[in-house]
Amino acid sequence: MSKSSLCVIITGSASGLGAATAVKLAKDGARVVINYSSSKNEAEQTAELCRSAGGEAVVVQGDVSRDDDCKRIVAAAVPWGRLDALINNAGTTKHMAHGNLDGLSAEDFQRLYAVNTIGPFQMVRAARALLEAGAQASGQASSVVNISSVAGISGIGSSVAYAASKGALNSITLSLARALAPLIRVNAVCPGYIDTPWFEKGRGADAAKQVRETVKSKVPLKIASTAEDVAALVCFLATAQSRNMSGEIVRMDAGLHLIT
Repeated sequence: MSKSSLCVIITGSASGLGAATAVKLAKDGARVVINYSSSKNEAEQTAELCRSAGGEAVVVQGDVSRDDDCKRIVAAAVPWGRLDALINNAGTTKHMAHGNLDGLSAEDFQRLYAVNTIGPFQMVRAARALLEAGAQASGQASSVVNISSVAGISGIGSSVAYAASKGALNSITLSLARALAPLIRVNAVCPGYIDTPWFEKGRGADAAKQVRETVKSKVPLKIASTAEDVAALVCFLATAQSRNMSGEIVRMDAGLHLIT
């Protein structure tokens, strides 16, 4: 990707995949809105990495499950006059064995859907005008990239509620791709396991290590994907390199689907 002045919002970008994507885009001169819900220090560190890489970064707190917060996140890009890409990366889960039906409450489903499914929809709605302005300025469609999961395709993952929320996000991706063309493209990335601190925070260091080694032993490619691995795909979909792609649900799981 050549030097650019892309204007991008990445939700949930304080750490992990969101942060890796922000830094990669910043290396090519992008202006990036870094969003966090509660990890302010990590978000500021990511913003500094973006600036050091040659990009511009603005940090905004906001919970994407709240429509007013989505509008505030988008407002941070208003001074740029446009958006070229919106990357809906913010997500949450509850770790629960799929057979433990009593372990999931209606409130669990509502919380996961609020962040993982409704949040991206609200972000797209809030950002639509700026994304359309970006398309008109550049002469090519702006991009929305929804970070989904193989859980939404195969019904696997950390819990039934998580898989359901990501399956719904995949459906939203298709619906919005139809509704927003030709000015806005909408695609989804469905990673498998990503080796980030997310698993350690959810399960603890020992359990996270065990998950990592189990994944490496099972998947055909015998690797644990990194945030940087997946960020490369996200950036491809966010930029003009994928200008003829919309409504795609792209799986990146080191071959996990071949054995499940």
